[in-house]
Amino acid sequence: MKVQGRMFIWLAVFILAMAIVYGVWSKEPAGTTALFLAFGLSIMIGYYLAFTARRVDVGAQDNKEADVADDAGELGFFSPHSWQPLSLAVGGAMAFLGVVFGWWLLFFSAPIIMIGLFGWVFEYYRGENANQ
Repeated sequence: MKVQGRMFIWLAVFILAMAIVYGVWSKEPAGTTALFLAFGLSIMIGYYLAFTARRVDVGAQDNKEADVADDAGELGFFSPHSWQPLSLAVGGAMAFLGVVFGWWLLFFSAPIIMIGLFGWVFEYYRGENANQ
């Protein structure tokens, strides 16, 4: 994590320098503001990673002599099949179309979104994938 923290902090320094140069040179407020916000986001991520790296064990990415296999292992649990993201995508698309065509469309998209969220949260509590 130390490597990633340093990378983001150096990225933040670069973005800050570019924001200052861009702001002085172009005198355009929107792009300058966006660059300063990107600097803020980069420094927050870099600080978090550097702060967290001091409190966790050293990972394989911090060892210069490490092999790729040293970092192998379980990455987490990923659902092999789920229809819930599709219902959330359809409900979200309808909600955003409600902004374009009329707010009344939100009344139809909200139940679809709620069904998708409910199904996603309780996906492994019922049916063939029930594990409790």
